[in-house]
Parts: sequence; C-alpha cells; structure tokens
Amino acid sequence: MSRRLPLLVEGLTALGLVLAPFVLPTLHFAPDTVNQILIWGLFGIGFDILFGYTGLLSFGQSALYGTGGFIAAYLLTNSLMTSVLAALLVGTVGAALAGVLVGLIALRRTGIYFAMITVAIAETFFFVENSPLSAWTGGENGLPGVPAPDFRIGTLTWTVGTGWSMYWFLAACYFIAIVLALRIVRSPVGAILTAIRDNPQRARAVGHAVGAYKLTAFVVAAAFAGFAGGLLGVQQGFMPPDAFTFDTSGQLVMQTVIGGSAALFGPLLGAAVWLSLRDFLQAGLGLGGAWRLVLGVVFVVLIVFLRRGLIGGALDLVRSLSGRAQPAEAPEEAASVALAAPALVSIAGRRRHDAGFSGPVLEAQGLTKIYGGLAANRDIDFTVEEGELRGVIGPNGAGKSTFFKMLTCEVPPTAGRIRFHGRDITGFDVSRVCQLGLTKSYQVNQLFARQTVWQNVVIAALAERRGLFRLDMLRRIDRVPGLETQVEQTLALVGLTARAAVPVASLAYGEKRRLEIALALAASPTLLLLDEPLAGMSPRERTETVQLLKNIRRGRTLVIVEHDMDAVFELAERITVLHEGRKLAEGTPAEIQGNSFVQDAYLGGVSAA
Repeated sequence: MSRRLPLLVEGLTALGLVLAPFVLPTLHFAPDTVNQILIWGLFGIGFDILFGYTGLLSFGQSALYGTGGFIAAYLLTNSLMTSVLAALLVGTVGAALAGVLVGLIALRRTGIYFAMITVAIAETFFFVENSPLSAWTGGENGLPGVPAPDFRIGTLTWTVGTGWSMYWFLAACYFIAIVLALRIVRSPVGAILTAIRDNPQRARAVGHAVGAYKLTAFVVAAAFAGFAGGLLGVQQGFMPPDAFTFDTSGQLVMQTVIGGSAALFGPLLGAAVWLSLRDFLQAGLGLGGAWRLVLGVVFVVLIVFLRRGLIGGALDLVRSLSGRAQPAEAPEEAASVALAAPALVSIAGRRRHDAGFSGPVLEAQGLTKIYGGLAANRDIDFTVEEGELRGVIGPNGAGKSTFFKMLTCEVPPTAGRIRFHGRDITGFDVSRVCQLGLTKSYQVNQLFARQTVWQNVVIAALAERRGLFRLDMLRRIDRVPGLETQVEQTLALVGLTARAAVPVASLAYGEKRRLEIALALAASPTLLLLDEPLAGMSPRERTETVQLLKNIRRGRTLVIVEHDMDAVFELAERITVLHEGRKLAEGTPAEIQGNSFVQDAYLGGVSAA
C-alpha cells in the first residue's frame, strides 16, 4: 500500500463494482453468474487470509460456509428474525464460533495432517446437517423461502429483487468485506500471519504466540465463510444442502489458486474464470457434465505455467516489462560501506524482570538432556553475569547445540533447572522466554525468505512492541508506536540500512548472517545467545562480523557458541568448554588456552571420565 495513496485499492474496487453492471453484460455475463462470482469471491477472501497469508490449507471451509448459511436461513424462514442483515450477522457469528471449535481441533497438527483433519470435520458437518439436524436444516431438501432484504429510509423503501437489483446488495457486501480484509492484512496481525506462513519456527522464536495467531486466522476465515453462506441463501431464495459438501471446499481451493493466493482478489478472479467457463462449456459448447473434465485440464495447465495464479503471473509480467527486477549489485561492497556506521548506534535491552534483582542474568543447574539411551548433555551448571560476554566452545558432538536449545527453551531438559533473572523458566515456551528478554540467533539462517530485509526486522520488533499476542487487526502497522524507529536503529546497527528494501533471497550470505542477528536484536533482549554467528563466512565477512559483535555487546549480555577459536578468544571474557555432553572447563581465555584437558579434548585425547 502506498502511503501517498492509502485508499487506492479500495477506490479502484469501488469503481470496478460500480462499472461492472454496465461492462459485464457486453461480455455476455448473466446477472446471476455475476452474483455467484461475488459470493464465491467473498467466501474466498477469508480462505485467502487462511491459506495465502497464513499458509494453512483447509479443505473444510464448506462446513463453516454451510453453518453460517443455514443459521441465517433458519432464522429467516421460521420468522425468528425479520431483518435479513441481522440474520446474516448472527449466521456469521455462529460460523465464527464453529471456527473456534474446529480450529482448536485441527490446529493441533500441521501440514497434510491439518488438511486431512479439516476434510474429516467437513464430512462430519455434512452428515450432521443431513441426518441428526435434518428437522432444522431440511436435510436433502434444504431450506426454501429465504427472503431478500429490504431497506427503509424514512418514507423510502427498497426491496432487493433478483438479477442486477440483487447485484447492488451483494456488491456492497463484497466491498465491505474486502475493505475489512485489506485492513487485516495491512495490520500488525497481517504481518505476523505472513511471517507464520514463511517460517513459523522463527515467528515463535522472536516472541509471537503462533498458535493463537493461527487460530485467529482460522476464525476470521470462518466468519467470512459464514457471511458468504448466508448471502448464498439470500441470493437464491433457498439454502441448498450442497453448501456443506466437499465439492464446495474443493471448488473454493481451485478458484483461489487459479486467481492467485495472497492477493485477496484472487478468489474473485478465479471464480469469474471458473463460472464463466462453466457456463460457456455447458451452454455454449453443450458439453453437459463433461465441463468438469475440461476445467480440470485448464486448472492443471494454470498450475504448471502460472504457479502464482493469474494475478501473480500478471504482476511478474509487469515487473519484467518495467525492468523492476532486482539488479545484480555488488553485495560485499554494499556491506563494507554499510558497516562503517553501526558503532554509533545502540539499542538497549529492555528490562522485563524485577528491577531489584541483582543476581546472575542466567543460571542453569544440573542441565541434562537424554534422547533414548543417549545423553546429549549431563549435569551442566552454567552461570552468566550481567554485562558479560561468555563464549561456549567444544569439539563437534560436544552437545553445544542441544545445550543452547535448552537455555532458550526450544528443547525441554530431562533434568535440571534454568533461571533467568532469578525466575524459573524451565518448561516455558520459547516465545514466552523471548518476551522476558532472552532470545537467540540460529546457526542455520532462519529468516522470512519471501519478504524484504525491512519486513523481517518489523516482524521481530512487533513482538517486543505488542507483546505475545494482540488482536489489533484493524490498526495500521505504521501506527505502532516506536516501531519504525526501532527497525531503523536495528538495521543501522547491523549495517543493512541501505539494503532495507531488498528481498532476503537477493542478499549475500554475510548479509543474511547479519540479518539473522538483527532479528534477535530487534526484540531488545537483555540476554542474547548467538549460535555460531561466523559459520560459513569468508575471511572478509568474518572480520566485519567480529566488529559487529563488538559493537552490539555494549550494554548487553551475550553468550556465543562458536567454532572459530580465534574469534572466541578475541571476544569473550570467560569461556565454557563442553566435551561429550559435559562441562570440561571454564575460565578466562588465557586459562582455557593453557588448560591441558582442553588441548587434549580438541586433539581427541580426553575420555568422558
């Protein structure tokens, strides 16, 4: 969204909806087909938030579509409510509540297992609608007699009819829905949902309650589905039982993929393609039921040649023609220039603990981790004082990575306790620990690869600014207090200011390593754990990163796991040596260098005893 034209998309959408009744008839679109396209497009908005923006593929949206539709239809056909809009609202709330229940069950699993659970739940809803609840839903007959809305303003009355009269009502509903959806995806919640799609592990590690945000996306999608289901009954004057079928969910998925996911307008375009081709193949070519076979072939062709759908393909073509592809810069040159300034920038870690506590920042006692019969770590005591830069070294297989994961609560210890600023955090979730001020960078880059450098840092900074979970879905992301300043300071500190708008995929390896550190820094931690920050770097990148580590340690407590012995001895004040899962030695760099047991361990001469 452009800051200069913040309502450009909304304005163009309104213009398109106004012009459609005058343009589409010349293209042989029947009004009933256009109305169905609007309902499918509105149905797909919620699904696109769930699938395109959050990365959750659900085949059970028909259950929520039918739930909202039948609740609204039942209220209206049994004269329990006379206001169509009120009944639609109640149906939407009912679908959202059903979404909470379904989401709590389905989101216990991820990937293909999540999709399979949603299929099973949709089939369950279809069975319940046709058998136990058939007295209320009409079973196989559905619910006929759903009234159209009417509006009274003073002495004026407008009763919505069929055809283009119904179109204006549905267009208004679609416009309201797309405006709400645009606000959601542009909000802090929308940014976090895209982060979860790209890398849920890292979204959790920077301090976001990933499970709660996934459930939010599921409930939002359910609400849109329920509203669309209610509109289906109003548009047809009849609530059909096939709203609950798996075919409805499958058609929604295909329409969204054809049009383009993560675009919000993709389902609308996909529905237009799907329904117009259906009408042409059935009526124009007289194929009858064989239209599905032809549409299936069209779907396969589009998936093969336009993997991002029609909208994604069009955007790629525009970028290609306008020459907006990322230029092949000299990233190492840019990095060298950018690193000249960070020494002047400082981001203080925020104290989110008892200010009166004066003990160690981090204290681990008897940390043990056993996998089956293998002990990765055993009986490790570890204490880090405030302001200290501690190095952790050891030969391959010494248990350093497991030890680090236990300290950040990514892996629960088999035995032992961990205290952070005197608070027992053993068994805490990694996102909760990050909120307390303890975070880490990863040995293997864990970035949000489909986004820019700026967007990556924004995601991490949002967790520190907003906390573990917040439902500010209608708030503009640039209205979060202090967010922009924090992102700018973090990028300046790691020397990536000039690369802020560059996609992560276009960064050099050394820049990605610095961005990895920036994600941890953006959370304003009081204790930062860096897992092999120099791994895989060239000599030049190593020199620059060592200087970066010297800059960021000012006023901050750091623990570094690293194989580069020269760098550790240059940076660390105290060093802990692990060997075969145990603590072998601890002391100053000079003491460690002179320790014969450490020398033997690196030469392979020390036994576990």
